[in-house]
Amino acid sequence: MIQPNELSKSNCTLPPPNEMILKWAEERPDDIYLKQIIDRQFVEYTFSEVADKALKLVSALNGLGLKPRDKVALISKNCAEWFICDLAMMLGDFISVPIFPTAGADTIEYCLTHSESTVLIGGKLDDPTATQEVITAMPDLVTIALPYDSAPQCEHKFNDLINASQPSEARPEHYDDKLMSLVYTSGTSGLPKGAMLTYGAFSWSVQQLINHIGIQENDRLFSYLPLAHITERVYIFGSSIMGGVPTAFPESLDTFIEDVKMHRPTLFISVPRLWTLFQQRIQDKLPQKKLNLLLKIPFINSLIKKKLADGLGLDQARVLGCGSAPVSPALLDWYHSVGLNITEAWGMTESFAYSTLNYPFKADKIGSVGNAGPGIELKIADDQEIMVRSKGMFSGYYKNDIATQESFDSEGWLHTGDIGIIDAQGYLTIQGRKKDTFKTAKGKFVAPVPIEKKLFEYSRVEMMCLIGLGLPFPILLVVPHDFPNFDRKRYEKTTEKVIAKMNSELESHEQIKGVLMINDPWSIENGILTPTLKIKRHVLEQKYHDVGQNWPKDKLVVWEE
Repeated sequence: MIQPNELSKSNCTLPPPNEMILKWAEERPDDIYLKQIIDRQFVEYTFSEVADKALKLVSALNGLGLKPRDKVALISKNCAEWFICDLAMMLGDFISVPIFPTAGADTIEYCLTHSESTVLIGGKLDDPTATQEVITAMPDLVTIALPYDSAPQCEHKFNDLINASQPSEARPEHYDDKLMSLVYTSGTSGLPKGAMLTYGAFSWSVQQLINHIGIQENDRLFSYLPLAHITERVYIFGSSIMGGVPTAFPESLDTFIEDVKMHRPTLFISVPRLWTLFQQRIQDKLPQKKLNLLLKIPFINSLIKKKLADGLGLDQARVLGCGSAPVSPALLDWYHSVGLNITEAWGMTESFAYSTLNYPFKADKIGSVGNAGPGIELKIADDQEIMVRSKGMFSGYYKNDIATQESFDSEGWLHTGDIGIIDAQGYLTIQGRKKDTFKTAKGKFVAPVPIEKKLFEYSRVEMMCLIGLGLPFPILLVVPHDFPNFDRKRYEKTTEKVIAKMNSELESHEQIKGVLMINDPWSIENGILTPTLKIKRHVLEQKYHDVGQNWPKDKLVVWEE
């Protein structure tokens, strides 16, 4: 166990995470902080054990030749060791470079090379092949494997290093403008950019969130969205360490819902794709007509709502969140109807994922992404671009001064690249990305996101994307939901009705004249989805341009072969 030293007096306005873990280790040494599910059991770590392991890792890294401000990359799915490694980077004065666990070899190599990382820590991975390929190609890289069977083969083992080391005595002093981490944006186009995150902006963003939502005595967090992404790093890692909140990690995607049930989190965030899958799972077991009927019966209504929340492990959740990609208001309305109120939030890596949130939850504001969080300024520019300003801003892109300068105006407002409107109550509605708006061959502009959101209300599909850049008319790409006893003809008839309804609400140049039913679901692996499950519209536009150009005149629906 560590013997807590007097906390260093840093120049940070707020205590950074490295000071908070030492504080909790001193004040609450035996309280459980991290809970990792392994073989269907919780493996638990107290605050003092986490601090001890992190400080020992600092000593181990120093022993491997690392100097303060060296870069250390980390590629792993969420696990207790991820938090321990991140805290060790801060305790050892290293700069962390998280990489998405689904990244391909090219992306991994680019992030390592561009960031000048000298160490790579590899952990839980669905498939370690890409990471292994990079490790083989970069023999000078110091590599450390976390204690999971799916980790890549590395030069050193995490547990061996910890067991052979004494806790570091060093207590680095951080300051607000000091670089804490390089987070590479997954981006829907082009090479990833390394957003520079500072200690001051990170702690400020987390503290604003905690002040707004509050931390209650029995709160519990569940960490499963990629920690390489800013949302999970701020909302879950940040809240857990700044607020001293116990946090659990799943065993695998296959056991995900059972894992959530084991922990019963009180604060839970997800992405639209997963909220949609949860909904479809419920609807497959309990058809909507039957659900509607049961919800109308007073006594049964509350029982059904409790049963649905229990089934997802969310019966004790006091705050549910959704972010990272556009979500259909119809989906949030549906959850509201079954008693699960989901707060939609909006932000970006460059604003530490903290800009707006519909909290406290207001059902009449579903469809907006909420209003500005405390300390956030919002405005709409003349071209409808949303501009944000706060103390929680990134400090630029690593080795990319031009992109950094383009990100801010002369008054410090961040160009978000999103377009939107703010209502009289200050609630923001996103209308899409500036770059997503496309021009058809007729020279008319179409904004796809509002149309897609409407279509999600009218139909049950897995995923969809409206494309039309340079095409005679927009065409809709659809990944159909995999129903039991799927009937193509019936699905086509339903599609024709939905498109007729949608087209009646659209201008003539926006109307959908073709629907392509996609054969293989879109995924990160086939390059259509980003690591945060956003659709790469430009990839689909390139892939299906010729299909749209040669669309048969007499057909609305075509099935991809």
